[in-house]
Amino acid sequence: MTDGTPETFSAVIGLEFTDRGEGWSRGEVTVSDELTNPNGVLHGGATYTMADTGMAVALQSELEPEERCATIEIKISYLEPVTEGTVVCETSLLRRGGSIAFLESEISHEDSVVARATGSFSIFTP
Repeated sequence: MTDGTPETFSAVIGLEFTDRGEGWSRGEVTVSDELTNPNGVLHGGATYTMADTGMAVALQSELEPEERCATIEIKISYLEPVTEGTVVCETSLLRRGGSIAFLESEISHEDSVVARATGSFSIFTP
C-alpha cells in the first residue's frame, strides 16, 4: 500500500475507495454475477474483503511512514442479503494504541445496513 489503496486482491472484486481521511475510509463495490454465491446473493467473502481492506485503508492514514499494519482478527455479522446495486463500506478507527488498533465497518446497500464488522490490527515496523 503506497498511497493507502491496495492494488491486488481488492481489485479483483472491483473495490474502489471514493473517500478517505484521518482514521476513516469509504469504499464501494458494484454487485456482479461474478461476486454472487449460488443463490444469487453477494458472496460473504466480497463483503468481508470490503471491511478488511476498508479497515487497512482507514488505519493507514494514522501510521508513521515506517509503520505497517496487518489484520489480527475480524468479526462480521451479515444482516441482509444483497442481490444487485452498489454496496458501500464506511470504516472508522475507534482506537489506536501503540501496537494494536480497533476499527469498525458498516456495510450498507441503499438505505439498509447489510453487515457490520469490527476488527483488530497489529501495528509494527518491519
